Amino acid sequence: MRIRVFGVLLVCALLAIGTRVMTVTNGQPDGDRHPYVGVLVQPIPSMPGFVTVCSGAALSPTRFLTAAHCADPSQPVYISYKSGPPFGPLSGKNFTTGTFHPHPDWCIACGPGLPGFDFHDVAVVALDKRSNPGEFAVLPSAGLVNTLPMGTSVDIVGYGVQGFLHGGGKPQDVFLFTRYFAPSQLIQSNNVQSGEFIKLTANPSQGTGGVCFGDSGGPDVLSGTDIVLAVNSYVTNGNCAGVTYSNRVDLPDILSFIHSI
Repeated sequence: MRIRVFGVLLVCALLAIGTRVMTVTNGQPDGDRHPYVGVLVQPIPSMPGFVTVCSGAALSPTRFLTAAHCADPSQPVYISYKSGPPFGPLSGKNFTTGTFHPHPDWCIACGPGLPGFDFHDVAVVALDKRSNPGEFAVLPSAGLVNTLPMGTSVDIVGYGVQGFLHGGGKPQDVFLFTRYFAPSQLIQSNNVQSGEFIKLTANPSQGTGGVCFGDSGGPDVLSGTDIVLAVNSYVTNGNCAGVTYSNRVDLPDILSFIHSI
């Protein structure tokens, strides 16, 4: 769903099944580049016909890495690695059910402003049966992000909004339920969040892409590898432009949590 807290937007999405939908901004269809990146869907009991949509990455046939704000842990989630419509009903062959496990220390809006907006925004889905997309994402070594220089190339991958339709009122989100990827780069973050989050440029004028609604939980992959540095967490404006923030997974306590599921 789209949530506004302290002027910051979580990058999950709310849409009706069957609605014309698109993903990663300024990107291109991913094809077979990152087959382990999948889509997470959860029905909203209070809104029949509507679902929350996020992205994520398979770490094994039974573990799926995503963001903690993506789902309600009291309800099942549905995972698919299929790219492109039609998806069909959630009970169909394209989806595998699973149990959502957010990090126990995840907290949203626990402090004022951007520095206190989000903490430990990482979750793991334990799938009810084995699902093999063909390849799997790789977890980083502890502290890997600290060794990377600014400007390091990072691939953003996800199923979220690709763009907006303009004209005649409020711009409309465009979805395709298709996995997209775009190049981005690490940029300097001088605020207190730099210890837990990486900041990525989303400036299309520099040839980079960004994340948008539905890309939450999608992996930020070190270019040329399958190593996940972080999971997409939030953007700071409704146009999904400028910069994006992603929760690092190379921190020791985050890695310990992931391995515990």
